[in-house]
Amino acid sequence: MMNKYPAEDDEGCIEYKLKLSIEEKDRIEKIATQMKYRLIEGGGEAFYIIGVTDDGFPMGISEDEIKKTLKILRLAAEKINASIKVIRKNPAKNGYIVELFIRLARKTRPPLFITIPVLGNVDCGKSTLISVLCTGRLDDGKRGAMMKIARYLHEIISGRTSSISSRHLGFNRNGEIVNYEIVDPLNEAEIFLRSNKIITFIDLAGHKRYLKTTVRGVTSRTPDYALLVVAANTGLLKMGREHLGISIALKIPIIVVITKTDITPKWVLKNTLEEIVSLLKKPGLNKIPVLIKNLDDIILSAKNISSNRIVPIFIVSNVTGSGLDKLIEFLNVIPPRMRWDERISEKSLMYIEDKFNVRGVGLVVSGLMLQGAISKDDYVQVGPFSDGSFRISRVKSIHINRINCDRVIPGQEACLALTNIDYNEISKGMVVLDKSINPRATREFLAKITILKHPTTIKSGYQTVCHIHSVRHTVIFKDMSIEPMRTGDTGMVRLKFLKHPWYIRKNDTFILRDSRTRALGTILELK
Repeated sequence: MMNKYPAEDDEGCIEYKLKLSIEEKDRIEKIATQMKYRLIEGGGEAFYIIGVTDDGFPMGISEDEIKKTLKILRLAAEKINASIKVIRKNPAKNGYIVELFIRLARKTRPPLFITIPVLGNVDCGKSTLISVLCTGRLDDGKRGAMMKIARYLHEIISGRTSSISSRHLGFNRNGEIVNYEIVDPLNEAEIFLRSNKIITFIDLAGHKRYLKTTVRGVTSRTPDYALLVVAANTGLLKMGREHLGISIALKIPIIVVITKTDITPKWVLKNTLEEIVSLLKKPGLNKIPVLIKNLDDIILSAKNISSNRIVPIFIVSNVTGSGLDKLIEFLNVIPPRMRWDERISEKSLMYIEDKFNVRGVGLVVSGLMLQGAISKDDYVQVGPFSDGSFRISRVKSIHINRINCDRVIPGQEACLALTNIDYNEISKGMVVLDKSINPRATREFLAKITILKHPTTIKSGYQTVCHIHSVRHTVIFKDMSIEPMRTGDTGMVRLKFLKHPWYIRKNDTFILRDSRTRALGTILELK
């Protein structure tokens, strides 16, 4: 007999139905209204479980009752342009429990975006995994897949990523991958136009030399989840552990993918798996590792990963394709963690992650829309410049995934063409703000920090690099409530940006780093 489910929550994207039998117009309209509410709560996706009472008891229903219930739910889904997919069917006391995955059609809203930075030690197969997932073409064992998505020539020659790049995996309303249906499976525009859901993989460097780039790639994107790649033949090495620590410190739910199983002896793979499971269970991490073996594991993990306790572990090979089907199904049903819809009514804010000087257009900046919305021809504020000032600029055009758009909303990465500012005046970490905001450039701030790991003591005058969103700038310790500070200490500090003021906000989380991650902090007060 199945275990009892948790009692149904009035909020969230999970709905229980024991059974439905009344096929009347008014009843179907009410079901459609309720379904749309659940879909909005889930960012455009929802799970329905039929055969279960509201208090979570798995009663089960007969085959005829299942057919009738599905018919009524599909009639309701048609009214709101949603699709229904049966993902699980299990025996219960009086018949069966059926779990459904429901997704809004593209006509109703722009595609649902989920951002996942891909982390792990150098040479563990991060770029190769992204390439295989996004192109549908297996690796040849000679870095062929990695070369398809490398950004620079030196990355192809060395076989190592040194920059930040994004690749997209799109799903249509039926859960099918759209990349595999187009001539160029990496074509961002086609993926955007055809997809109901887009997984944005942030391909990051694994070498310690590029840790600052990797940290910026994580802190600037507000990720839904982090995907930690571990090579089965080497295990979780130093930088992989560093990346895991960053994700845990930032409270980002983690997905683990073990690669290179095609060249790894079974006993070595077993040792690697045991090492990961043991580490995740340690006090301080207190995670629940789930080795994904079947569809039940996939659905269980997808529904609970947002709790930040569950860590699904996938074992795959990019050469043979083993295990990739389970990872793809998981990515198809995984819910968004960020509630972007709730931020659309706020004043617009975007941190600049990159800049371009486009011939015939001029300055173009790119970044993730954190809150509010910006439309073409809107006037916005950009800054702070080195003197702490902000400047009014007009948004000439907006591009999302290389598609010309009229508007960008929270959760979308966009490129904005701006007037009244030269390319050389812009720095990464500056912001694009609503013109009605009275912005303040900050040079000093009070924060509460925890020293994660540091080989020596930290005293007033100590300098290190601070990462806040896409800001990366040296800070100096001015005052400290505890002096000196050592590994494990938590205290209040006053920090000062060394050369440039920045736009930061109370309660923003930041990382302090030199050669390795040293501390995690929260801004308490702007000076």
